[in-house]
Amino acid sequence: MEAVPLRARAYVACAVLAALVCLLPLPATHAPWWVVALLAVLYAGCRRLAPRQLAGPFYPVLLAAVFLLPPPAAACVPLPGALLSRTGQRPEVLRRLWRAAQLVLAVWAAARTHWELGGRDAVVASDFPYALLPAAVAVLVFCLVLTALDGGVRALTERVGALRASRELLVRSLAPVAVHGLAGLMMAVLWRSRYGPVAALLVLLPMYVTWWAYAQYHREHAAHQATIRALVQAVDIKDGYTRGHSERVGQASVLIARELGLADERVEVLRFAGILHDVGKLGVPTRLLRKDGPLTPEERRVIELHPEYGHEMVRGISFLDEARAAILHHHERLDGSGYPYGLSGGQIPECARVVAVADAFDAMTSTRSYRRARPVGAALAELQRCAGAQFDPRMVTALTRAVDRHGWRPSVTADPAPPPPRTPGTPTPAAAHPVPPPGGAPGTPDAPPATHSGLPAGPAPRHARPPADAPAPRRTPSAAPDGQDTRAARPARPASPGPGPGPEPGRRRARR
Repeated sequence: MEAVPLRARAYVACAVLAALVCLLPLPATHAPWWVVALLAVLYAGCRRLAPRQLAGPFYPVLLAAVFLLPPPAAACVPLPGALLSRTGQRPEVLRRLWRAAQLVLAVWAAARTHWELGGRDAVVASDFPYALLPAAVAVLVFCLVLTALDGGVRALTERVGALRASRELLVRSLAPVAVHGLAGLMMAVLWRSRYGPVAALLVLLPMYVTWWAYAQYHREHAAHQATIRALVQAVDIKDGYTRGHSERVGQASVLIARELGLADERVEVLRFAGILHDVGKLGVPTRLLRKDGPLTPEERRVIELHPEYGHEMVRGISFLDEARAAILHHHERLDGSGYPYGLSGGQIPECARVVAVADAFDAMTSTRSYRRARPVGAALAELQRCAGAQFDPRMVTALTRAVDRHGWRPSVTADPAPPPPRTPGTPTPAAAHPVPPPGGAPGTPDAPPATHSGLPAGPAPRHARPPADAPAPRRTPSAAPDGQDTRAARPARPASPGPGPGPEPGRRRARR
């Protein structure tokens, strides 16, 4: 992100100052500078050649410096590569400084630990297995410093707990860093052997194969994400009155998941589930999604099949296993009155309960062309009222806490409807005026009722208005997401007098 919070900038500045302090003894340090220069060039070259998104593959070079050099000299090795390599994100300079400071601190701490434990002498003498213990402790310190610094900056930018963020990063990165530490120790031992630096560089060949396989995984993951974006765009085009709704449901699902303390992998799956929850609408006939009038029971049953259509559409995407359950069951209710299977209580998967709350919340807080958005507080109060019968109270409470902490920005999800054509002498209907913002001026007419196309119906002609004793449209007494089962029925339009459009009222009176 371009807008880095001020507290995060101050944190980066403190890290840079700490890195400079670690480099202060450098002029008085006795070290083989040609080794420092060679390792620094090798590290910078690896950053240039390897894929940009891979951060860990260069650690064997840095850890070899930890095992071979004094702490200040080892801390110099990552500087050229970190400062000269592009990050691909803005602000570019700040991110380069942060990466350089982070690596300098981690390498210095690991080298200091290795030096104090006598590991350098064990490496020089190739004293095994005694060289393994100092090396293992140094690798652990290297990983701890990296994850602690990353957890701190994540806590300041994303407002998550620093301890929790660091713990998640440590669990995910400890095993890969341990493998890199073993490769770095092999490089250091071969470097000090009679075979020299050339033999040490051969250790990077199997590591390069690992990097290449990891890059292929990233490309595959990027292809899946592109597929998801294409599906969401197709849904937005087909059902335009909910444009942008899927992305916001994904964001709300992430807020709930993080408030529940779920692991990063599950948070990402729930984001995909929220984005794709309505992808099954691609299997529903467009004429039903855009129907200008009440749905028949048969048409309603067809629309209620969209969760099953969506479940089938994403079946072949391997990393969406849990998301498939959310797509299939996000219209289920705790009291068992939902669809498609009428599950109740704990039978509904947790991910589906998360997406159901996020879906309803965005539906209530989004301004549509046919009605104004509810205030965030009113939408949360409605979710609380329906908790226990329709929604999981735990998910509703998590969303309430997350919104109180991070806020929520309601959005417009459909363009305003164009005004109906006017005939000479016909006054402008109220629906042709722009929909006022929430809390508009007194006397401003409310938006007309919704149609299945998401466009306002407009006032009916005088001869088509329902009689006074006609039953009022049915309203669902609970908060509901953007399912067609919650739209109020409207009186049917009068049949036209003949095939094709009828004559204008003025011309008909002229004939008479």
